[in-house]
Amino acid sequence: MATYESVIKITGAVGDLVFYNLNGKNVVRKKSGFNKTAFKKSPSYEKVRQNSSEFGHCSKIGKVIRKSLDIYIKESGDPLLYQKFAKVMTAIKDLDKVSERGKRTVELGLRTEEGRNLLREFQMGTINKVSDCIRIQDQVLCKNKECISDQAIIITIKLDSENYFTESAEEIVDWNKEQKRSFKRYFSEDDLLLYFIVLKNEKSEITHMGFV
Repeated sequence: MATYESVIKITGAVGDLVFYNLNGKNVVRKKSGFNKTAFKKSPSYEKVRQNSSEFGHCSKIGKVIRKSLDIYIKESGDPLLYQKFAKVMTAIKDLDKVSERGKRTVELGLRTEEGRNLLREFQMGTINKVSDCIRIQDQVLCKNKECISDQAIIITIKLDSENYFTESAEEIVDWNKEQKRSFKRYFSEDDLLLYFIVLKNEKSEITHMGFV
């Protein structure tokens, strides 16, 4: 971009140059090599279009999931959590081996055991992963003997990836020295459900947090 002085005021394109006024100054720049029409239709941009479509999908899915957990995610104190979560959404999407490239989804990735494991292994800042000491089996919360926790907050998230929407239900469970506790079923088994659990000690401090 460069400025120019001229008696004649030019606005618009001349050849491969574009003339316009910016903050009172006459500015000239070369035309961008990007062609919007070509991007939409040209076969040479096909892979770029596919990547762009899937990136947008992963960003939106990550956002709606994070939004449903916002109050707890803030406790992680990780300013880069947004980028890290988007990255794991992309990795989960890559596990969709059913859809064609450009149409792969996080939902189908989460329906694989590898996808679920990626979500379980995701750590919220420096807070311990809840999957290290908690597992879910047949609507029962199971705690390892090494895990010391007085209370569990269970957030069940119903994910609608087609409409980028979530519904959630929260339940608080007090252990009372028990290693297993059942919890309520809020949605149909046919729905894609995610379970996010927060463990607290006797001082109501969060000790573990994450997906199981």
